[in-house]
Amino acid sequence: MVINGWMAQDPGGDDRTDVAVAASPAKAQQREDREESPLLYKPKHVWEQIDDDQKKQAMAFAEGYKQFLTEVKTEREGVVWAVTRARSLGYVPFVPEQAGSLRPGDKVFWINRDKGVMLAHIGQRPLDDGILLVGAHLDAPRIDLKPNPLYQDEQMALFKTHYYGGIKKYQWLALPLALHGVTVRGDGVRCPVVVGEAPEDPVFMITDLLPHLAKDQMEKKLTEAVQGEGLNVLVGGLPSPHSDKKSRDDGACKLAVLEWLAARYGMKEEDFLSSEWQVVPAGPARDVGFDRAFVGGYGQDDRSCCYTAAEALFALEQVDRTAVVLLVDKEETGSDGNTGMRSRFMEHALAELVYGLQQGGALPPELAWRRCLARSRALSADVTVGLDPNFESVLDQRNAARLGYGLAIAKYTGSRGKYGTSDANAEFVGEVRQILNREKVCWQSGELGKVDQGGGGTIAQFLAVYGMEVLDCGVPLLSMHAPWELAHKADLYMAYRGYGAFMASRLP
Repeated sequence: MVINGWMAQDPGGDDRTDVAVAASPAKAQQREDREESPLLYKPKHVWEQIDDDQKKQAMAFAEGYKQFLTEVKTEREGVVWAVTRARSLGYVPFVPEQAGSLRPGDKVFWINRDKGVMLAHIGQRPLDDGILLVGAHLDAPRIDLKPNPLYQDEQMALFKTHYYGGIKKYQWLALPLALHGVTVRGDGVRCPVVVGEAPEDPVFMITDLLPHLAKDQMEKKLTEAVQGEGLNVLVGGLPSPHSDKKSRDDGACKLAVLEWLAARYGMKEEDFLSSEWQVVPAGPARDVGFDRAFVGGYGQDDRSCCYTAAEALFALEQVDRTAVVLLVDKEETGSDGNTGMRSRFMEHALAELVYGLQQGGALPPELAWRRCLARSRALSADVTVGLDPNFESVLDQRNAARLGYGLAIAKYTGSRGKYGTSDANAEFVGEVRQILNREKVCWQSGELGKVDQGGGGTIAQFLAVYGMEVLDCGVPLLSMHAPWELAHKADLYMAYRGYGAFMASRLP
């Protein structure tokens, strides 16, 4: 036998042990071959699959993303970013006067009440062959101001709030917070509002109870420890110099806040009734980890998919089918309202596009529009949960997405018995797999937790009602819906590449 490079023989001089030992490396190789068999599905970390140049590209891509996250903390700001970026690359707003004049290669966009946008790069094939659409949502869990928010208590001025989306309320206490939004004043002037982001700005805070006196609070369930009506934001604590001594206990601090707002925005208290202000975490997105592998920041559900999808569209030079990115509002509260996915915004925009591309001898616009919807293919670009070693018991590890393993596809979302899901057809999942593999996009499969553990939905089900093929496909996150969420830079880059590969594909 061979031991550390020298030969051992039995006392009788028989080398039979050589035969057995000589076979050992072969057996080891067989075991290795079995492990690497192409018959097995074994996801790998992105860093094991790409070269040094691609690694540099992934890290560089995250720099633009961090800037985006820092600047975009509301759906309105997301629309401003998307439109500004689109215009710089030759996209123009669609106008009805363009009917009949649009041509392949044209780039147009539609804005929905400053809270949603649809961007389209016109392809070579007729629209009744269908489009390739990537849809994501711009809204994120947050805290909104009530219509009449400002009040004073114990010589402090505060805002009453109403949380938006699925949050853990206790996570929002004792954090530096900023105010983002818009006010339409009584004179009709529209005033964008951002306070708490500039270095010279004040920040705001929802106070918490000190642990020394939190005995009763600590015995409550997490869902009960902080009440929704207790999420009051501290915004001031000095009396107005214009109030008399007698009135200072009755509202002088509140008056001081109103005077500040009047000086900066020309506001009166009544103007809160026609305002949309959001309370969000203050400060920039940051690298996380010694190796800077992760991006930490607010609103990555679902702005990570908005950014990667839009940038993928902007990078396309020529497309076979018309490529569309749809960014909508209200997903976190059920996709309702006239800016959510359940509105008719996408239908209207596509109808305008069909009419705008009509030429002699073409199908009737109504039929072309309906064929366009039914023959389209879509990726519902939304995040999924990543496997967190601190909380791995809530996931089926055989079906969980992992950070750093690439773009995560989910055949279905929903909850329990697949309620609230569209459940993608096997044929379409196969098409997407082929596209991603052909373009060497690193991807994985993921599921939103164990059966009966909980779950969640996306806009996929509202796209599927038109008959189009839809698959959920997005970035895995840790700490989803927290004030700070975590994404891996490798997954962000692969989402960008995957969405681009899909929209550039030549499907039958």
